[in-house]
Amino acid sequence: MSRRTVLGASGALAATALAGCLDGDGDSSAPAAITIGSSDACDNCGMVIANHPGANGQIFWEDYTPDGHDAPFRFDALKQCLFPHLFENRDQGRTAAAIYVTDYSTVEYSVSSSDDAPYISSHPEAEAFALARDLSYVVGSEVNGAMGADFVPFSDAGDADAFAGEYGGEVVSFDDITPALVGR
Repeated sequence: MSRRTVLGASGALAATALAGCLDGDGDSSAPAAITIGSSDACDNCGMVIANHPGANGQIFWEDYTPDGHDAPFRFDALKQCLFPHLFENRDQGRTAAAIYVTDYSTVEYSVSSSDDAPYISSHPEAEAFALARDLSYVVGSEVNGAMGADFVPFSDAGDADAFAGEYGGEVVSFDDITPALVGR
């Protein structure tokens, strides 16, 4: 085996291992998503998650757990709670072992009106979550979640496009979500 082959294989192995460490992406040892319980509160805003519509999220941090309960950190909104928490903790040097959000491609969701505003259903079951990095997000739609306008994630890009076509907004990837996008 040549030195170049060994170095190339070592580099590929290192890149694969590193990718597995980033946000639980592709890491089979990443903790599994959990079902969010009926009395679990959002670790950012304190609202009881089950009492509100919209996408939910979970973050497992390496070497960092929430006060008052086992991991993961739990969220009732993506735009207002999960992503601000994610950015703040990344800025502090923490590494996410896994980030999960509701995958609306895999659930029977509904959009209903309340006070003349459309709201999307909530799905707190473990099987409704997918790795956040793997999803497409509809941002800027007219559909609300727990705290108003929110991001709506889908594993099937066609589902995201169809949702944006019906309810407005644009489709972005996980990597496109920045503090600036969250703030608008």
